[in-house]
Amino acid sequence: MSEPEAPRGEGPEAPRGEGPDEGRRAAPGEPADADETQGSEAPQGPRAASGEQAEPPAADGPPAVPDSGGDADGSLPARAGQARLAAPVIREGMFGVHGTPDTSGYGRLRVHRVPLIDSPRPYGSYFDVIADALGDALAAAGTGFSDAIEHVIADRGELTFHVRRERLPEVAATLRDDPALRFEFCSGVSGVHYPHDEGRELHAVYHLLSITHNRRMRLEVSAPDADPHVPSLVGVYPTCNWHERETWDFFGIIFDGHPALTRIEMPDDWKGHPGRKDYPLGGIPVQYRGAKIPPPNERRYYA
Repeated sequence: MSEPEAPRGEGPEAPRGEGPDEGRRAAPGEPADADETQGSEAPQGPRAASGEQAEPPAADGPPAVPDSGGDADGSLPARAGQARLAAPVIREGMFGVHGTPDTSGYGRLRVHRVPLIDSPRPYGSYFDVIADALGDALAAAGTGFSDAIEHVIADRGELTFHVRRERLPEVAATLRDDPALRFEFCSGVSGVHYPHDEGRELHAVYHLLSITHNRRMRLEVSAPDADPHVPSLVGVYPTCNWHERETWDFFGIIFDGHPALTRIEMPDDWKGHPGRKDYPLGGIPVQYRGAKIPPPNERRYYA
């Protein structure tokens, strides 16, 4: 009859620590036996296998980040947002709503002044090719680049040329006709209103497409609220006919030379231009199946 198996750790082997050298820890500075070193103290990795000394473990805490200069964080979105919020507040509220947390959310809107931006060269992508080709074409016609273009913005993969309004037809015709540019199509005209941008309150933005080169860009022109006149581009891009009518309808920009600048969205007898930011929000009750819906500026709000 066989004897019962002894429990683990209770066999004839002497427990660790009973031999002459068992259990003795190496004195400070004395190398430890590799066979007796276990756990986190054991050499790890290929260096330990080859006999090389292993690197000491890294200290606790976040990993060190290489120093890339004092301006490394300047382009981070959070840094840009902090700089934007530090700019002076030029307007509170919008569309006639001020100071009240109405259901539209416009009452407590705060708008900070945006500095005029001019992107440095190189712009990247094909943007430098467009700028160089436009500059050469304008110079060949006797017009300097800076005489026609106020500044250039290349941001988020988009290129915008801010054009002096008296040079707008010339620049647009050059972009259309020059073989190196060939922006044959204008897909639309957008209006923008900046009430506190003194002398530049009204903006018209032309979206151009080059089918030949598969490129896109924008032309932007500004006009003061006291003189809201911009040359029409219907003679260069016939598709601007309806687009300029819509921009005038909503923003009040007068396109000189347009063949029929009349309203296209609002009724002919409508007063004002509802796309402007100084246009009152609401103001007209709506009848819907017997229920009167008050304008947004008269609806209840929640504190």
